[in-house]
Amino acid sequence: MTRMTPSEAFVETMVANGVTTIFGIMGSAFMDAMDIFVPAGIRLVPVVHEQGAAHMADGYARVSGRHGVVIGQNGPGISNCVTAIAAAFWAHSPVVMITPETGTMGQGLGGFQEANQLPMFQEFVKYQGHIANEHRMAEITARCFDRAMSEIGPTQLNIPRDRFYGDIDVEIAEPMRLDRGPGGAASLDEAADMLAAAEFPVMVAGGGVVLGDSVAEAITLAERLGCPVVNSYLHNDSFPASHPQWCGPLGYQGSKAAMKLIAQADVVLALGTRLGPFGTLPQHDMDYWPKDAKIIQVDADHKMLGLVKKISVGICGDAGAAAIALAERLDERILACDVNRDHRAQLTAAEKADWEAELEEWTHETDDFSVDMIKQAIDEEDNWLHPRQVLRELEKAMPARVMVSTDIGNINSVANSYLRFEEPRSFFAAMSWGNCGYALPTIIGAKAAAPDRPAVAYAGDGAWAMSMVEIMTAVRHEIPVTAVVFHNRQWGAEKKNQVDFYGQRFVAGELEGGESYSEIARAMGAEGVRVDQLEDVGPALSAAVDAQMNAGKTTVIEVMCTKELGDPFRKDALSVPVRHLDKYADFT
Repeated sequence: MTRMTPSEAFVETMVANGVTTIFGIMGSAFMDAMDIFVPAGIRLVPVVHEQGAAHMADGYARVSGRHGVVIGQNGPGISNCVTAIAAAFWAHSPVVMITPETGTMGQGLGGFQEANQLPMFQEFVKYQGHIANEHRMAEITARCFDRAMSEIGPTQLNIPRDRFYGDIDVEIAEPMRLDRGPGGAASLDEAADMLAAAEFPVMVAGGGVVLGDSVAEAITLAERLGCPVVNSYLHNDSFPASHPQWCGPLGYQGSKAAMKLIAQADVVLALGTRLGPFGTLPQHDMDYWPKDAKIIQVDADHKMLGLVKKISVGICGDAGAAAIALAERLDERILACDVNRDHRAQLTAAEKADWEAELEEWTHETDDFSVDMIKQAIDEEDNWLHPRQVLRELEKAMPARVMVSTDIGNINSVANSYLRFEEPRSFFAAMSWGNCGYALPTIIGAKAAAPDRPAVAYAGDGAWAMSMVEIMTAVRHEIPVTAVVFHNRQWGAEKKNQVDFYGQRFVAGELEGGESYSEIARAMGAEGVRVDQLEDVGPALSAAVDAQMNAGKTTVIEVMCTKELGDPFRKDALSVPVRHLDKYADFT
């Protein structure tokens, strides 16, 4: 036991957990602790907005596999973080949200910046620690850090601002880390028997493969089975794209090859994935999920097993450890799928080749509205670019070991077809939360964790405007990134719903203001490049990444795009409206 202040206990517990970077905005609520961050070896990265800070902590955690930490002033500074913590929750990121609170003697009086901060986050954190007594500062702080890892998600540490002061006797605990096993022997045996009898197995490599750093184990198991491997939705980095068995992602704007192949499966091995509903919806007019296939699901969280899809076997375990255990069991069995291994490989290669050829020819959208927009652009002698052509050129110019974050929106979702990776912890999206303003701050956090890797963010102009001020954070604190802004002057994803379901009656979808995001970037101290020629797309990205890696410069590439639209974002949730009141019926 050592005599120290609660602030020292708080900081020393973070040091014990390897914390070297915190994102946030300074505030009086935690200033006593903040005063000793520097001698403790902790860097506080001041941001422009607290939502950006929490996204940065998310990106930092997703790349490093370590805790991402965010802190802010009590009340409004903390409430600003809710949206980003929700995104971290759905990404299973070990983010620790530190929420200084109104002092205990003023609570309930409606004082300055007072709020009940625990209910704000309860739906989006795995554990909530509250410091009711400063003598428990180190204990509860340590538990928040431990639970973020063991529960695989964000936790909240709520500290009334007067609890940072005093003198206490403290023992700083060593971090506690779980050694996750492969799952129960009986379920592993049953799964191995099922895989051995399968004639057309397909593996879905999910986020658990990435979080567990288990790509090598997934490859070993996939090669033993000789099965097609598809990525779960928005986990394009869960299996290397260069591998012959890789087929691309499922879900919205995913790979047709992946969908056609999984449709033929008699056994699906869902490795490290909850099989989320949005990631298995029909797409490209294909209801591809196999109706009669047996499903083996592996997930570290037992509550996810069988939650979305009816499964035949559930394995509660680490994706990598389960893959090793299954591969060992399969080595002891005769596999039915060995008989047609060559045929399956040929079919996989053929479907992939067909999809690549289709992507190469799919240069613009072909629905009537998009065609009209293209004609209008030609009539006005604009040089605006087709989003799919731009995405293809960006794909070709991507550097080795790149990290990419994508925002929510139409063009960003179409990017799902074009983003391919060779290593895990490379692709970041807002997952099922789907919030705008995600991509830029998240990639800044990722870059802070991995400064040796190129970092690129994709955002549409609507989402970009929500978080572009964090360019100042990147510039001020020398965390260089590259951002690609698809400037099509509209809320494209929702506008497509108005095209398909509401007779092209457009309400609040236009973003026509004449803004120049490249000029705004330069005003914030970054490089700004405007691109309106297709042949300039790849060179612009290459030059920006070179400036990022070799000169420490942040660059915003503003790509002027047509207003053509992809598939409706929520086709599953909309239908052609029926109106009963005459004034509305006549309007339709």
